Amino acid sequence: MTDTPAEQVTSSAPTASAAPSRRSLIGWGGAGLALGAAAAGGAVAVARSVDDGQAGAGAAGAGGEVAFHGTHQAGIATPVQDRLHFAAFDVKTDDRAAFVQLLKDWTRAARRMTAGQAVGEGAYGGLAEAPPDDTGEALGLSPSRLTLTLGFGPSLFDKFDLAGRRPEALVDLPKFAGDNLDPTRSGGDLCIQACADDPQIAVHAIRNLARIGFGTVVIRWSQLGFGKTSSTTPDAQTPRNLMGFKDGTRNIAGTETDRLKKFVWVEDPKENAAWMGGGSYLVARRIRMNIETWDRTSLQEQEDIFGRDKGEGAPVGKAKERDTPFLKAMLPDAHVRLAHPDTNAGATLLRRGYSFTDGTDGLGRLDAGLFFLAYQRDIRTGFIPVQRSLATDALNEYIQHVGSAVFAIPPGVRDNHDWWGSTLFSKNPKEA
Repeated sequence: MTDTPAEQVTSSAPTASAAPSRRSLIGWGGAGLALGAAAAGGAVAVARSVDDGQAGAGAAGAGGEVAFHGTHQAGIATPVQDRLHFAAFDVKTDDRAAFVQLLKDWTRAARRMTAGQAVGEGAYGGLAEAPPDDTGEALGLSPSRLTLTLGFGPSLFDKFDLAGRRPEALVDLPKFAGDNLDPTRSGGDLCIQACADDPQIAVHAIRNLARIGFGTVVIRWSQLGFGKTSSTTPDAQTPRNLMGFKDGTRNIAGTETDRLKKFVWVEDPKENAAWMGGGSYLVARRIRMNIETWDRTSLQEQEDIFGRDKGEGAPVGKAKERDTPFLKAMLPDAHVRLAHPDTNAGATLLRRGYSFTDGTDGLGRLDAGLFFLAYQRDIRTGFIPVQRSLATDALNEYIQHVGSAVFAIPPGVRDNHDWWGSTLFSKNPKEA
């Protein structure tokens, strides 16, 4: 929990997109034989809303369509939506060609879903004897600014003769103070981050991608999120986390091209990772909050722990939220002081985290907290030094990191002939 140019948003009008014949590709590579099995992680809320600040920053209202094609993948510097469904997958095949075909099938499906279109030939009207191409729960709904972002985990490079192409920046995280990681909520060969303003749209996307991948990949773990805890939109109201404090005041904005270039996008990668040019690196951490203990803590102690006041969000000794913090006025173990770039040799992250509440733990305590998502140019100079600095954070008494994963996020899909991961798996990225 650190204190730290959007791609074009288009109209929601459907656009033409080629799709394989359903009769020649029943269920998208056999995936139609399985029921959608991606909705692990809790019930889906029905509220559908869009932050007014985000909408004014480039979305065509709650139904806006975010461009799928671009130099960088959408879902990183684009305006942050209100809902998340994140899924990590394990690869279940040794067949490289089958996996590459899956990436191409996923790209076609993602291109259609982000445009508000059904997968393949849709949820009805096809062969009565075969499962439909689309599960149907998004029929009649707008795109809701859906973005889909794909990443490759370190373990993928142990497969398909990719060991020599693993980027040096894609490091395994060291054990940090206070970690209590659950292996069933950690790791993964690849990930899909689905963000939208309608939770049903985000869940629909993951469900259909998992269905398409049946027999080739399987969901390892997933997480639903609500109430974004960081914004990439300038001048938007800063979101609050479940502890009631504004979070991400100093987050990188999607319009800050200089900061994005310096801290987020990969440029001039080493030869074995040339395929990462224009990409980024993602750290995902499931951080559980001890809500009941926090709620019995005095206001003064809460503000001392964060180093900001709870109302305005102003740093200690300042009047306004965005006033430059005077770190020495804060307690030595204040969260803002320890997470600040000045304390960490300038290390800066682009955050896209979400709150989560996954019921109770059987003892009457909320299983709730922050699903932390941070993008950076290099994990070694980004998340790792910041998290090490937070070893003495007073906030650690109230939180615990229980899940963790890192992913290399390849560059964007450039056009209708390109596909996710083409720079890694094909000598000719235009190969279709």
